[in-house]
Amino acid sequence: MRGFPVFPTSSSFLPAFSAYRADIAASLVVFLVALPLCVGVAVASGVPAELGLITGIVGGVLVGTLPGSSLQVSGPAAGLTVLVFEAVQRYGADALGVLVLGAGAVQVALGVLRLGRWFRAVSVAVVQGMLAGIGLVLMAGQVYVLAGADMPAAIAGKLAGLGGLLTGADVSAQALAVGAGTVAVLVLWPRWRRAARVLPAPLVAVGLAAGATALFALPVARVRVSGLLDAVRPPGGEDWALFVDLGFVGTVLAFALIASAESLFSAAAVDRMHAGRRTDYDKELIAQGAGNTVCGALGALPMTAVIVRSAANVGAGARTKASRVLHGVWLLLFVVALPGALEVIPVAALAGVLVHAGFKLVPLRALARLWRGHRGEAVVLVATAVTVVATSLFEGVLAGLLLAVAKTAWDVSHVQVEVTEGDPSRARGGRLLVRVTGNATFLRLPKLLDALDALPADRPVELDLSGLRHTDHACAAELAGWTALREARQAAAGGGPPGEDGQRTATLNSTT
Repeated sequence: MRGFPVFPTSSSFLPAFSAYRADIAASLVVFLVALPLCVGVAVASGVPAELGLITGIVGGVLVGTLPGSSLQVSGPAAGLTVLVFEAVQRYGADALGVLVLGAGAVQVALGVLRLGRWFRAVSVAVVQGMLAGIGLVLMAGQVYVLAGADMPAAIAGKLAGLGGLLTGADVSAQALAVGAGTVAVLVLWPRWRRAARVLPAPLVAVGLAAGATALFALPVARVRVSGLLDAVRPPGGEDWALFVDLGFVGTVLAFALIASAESLFSAAAVDRMHAGRRTDYDKELIAQGAGNTVCGALGALPMTAVIVRSAANVGAGARTKASRVLHGVWLLLFVVALPGALEVIPVAALAGVLVHAGFKLVPLRALARLWRGHRGEAVVLVATAVTVVATSLFEGVLAGLLLAVAKTAWDVSHVQVEVTEGDPSRARGGRLLVRVTGNATFLRLPKLLDALDALPADRPVELDLSGLRHTDHACAAELAGWTALREARQAAAGGGPPGEDGQRTATLNSTT
């Protein structure tokens, strides 16, 4: 009746309750996946475990509420571990806050300028090569922690020392057993699909490692926790002076660009996993930048959107942003209520989680597919990964981008030379019609000149360039020079046999 409010029936609450129930369940799954990863990434980065948890909390509670993507989850990522570790070793842990804050500000600026979509133009082979290089460096370092051995600082020392680990020198048998057992659980647990849907593999692996360590009183290193507030390190006045160092500015830009690329490629992958709202790349970039700005203000680790947690979120049935926000809430409650629970986790188990994560960053299947269908892309991937391992992350990505551009330029520079008889009835002395098609660039100039120089010297030639879609300056100059030289040679030889219509022996017909 008019004038009386219509109250919803109980059935109208069912869809909303169903969505919230699914989001709550998904948030618990993501929390269980994120907890060991946040701690492990922090320890591998050379900073207190709490800083990884702070980044996970900010990624859930703050970034989870912002527009951009709907279901992907943000937090500390294994892909940035190598870069963070190098920055901490070079500038100190106190400089981490201003570094991350600067990177976040760059991300916000890129999003405001609507440059987020341009990250999709980066070659997938370069990104995969970057992640493969990161994975290889991560495994090369964490295998020492897994074995309870001292880890060399430089990547060359890490690679050279792997032989000593294989021979058993400087290895703790107990730590090696814990770490290797963790990796085994991570590999085998997902095959038990029913159980894996309830308990994620990282939580089970770390939990079993902690239980075995406590049960047998194994003498292995454990995680140390001092308290969430004690770990907060806001940037100080002296930290801002680091921006006068060009190397530090380059590190800030590397953080921003690599974190942005990883986040937006993750968003593209997550969008293919569900049928909900698609990602707004510019807004997502602003959200990631805002999260990194806050993390920097707290002195925490940088964040990216993380495909492992995001896939777990989608696979657990999440429907709205509530799931990723709640996972941050669960992280906060756990750290506040049960901080001592983290101290039972053996460091070797976290190293096992990161060795497994590093291996998954190496796209072996994708590389095999590229080699079968697009070998040029496979070369770009491998070259990027090798350069990352041999030099640094920034130089590796730069080398990969340059190689991808060179490959693209080579691919589009296709040129074909077709030679036909002007008058088939004249077997000798008739004009040759030479038609050049495609894209004439300096990359294909040797092939083009070889084809033209192979033409009979005693035949008049009409060179048709109207089929060229593009001619650069080098090719245009060489073609004009070739025509002039051929005419000069014919004139020096006495004019040679005349053409069908008495025209010059070499003419240039071009509408390009």
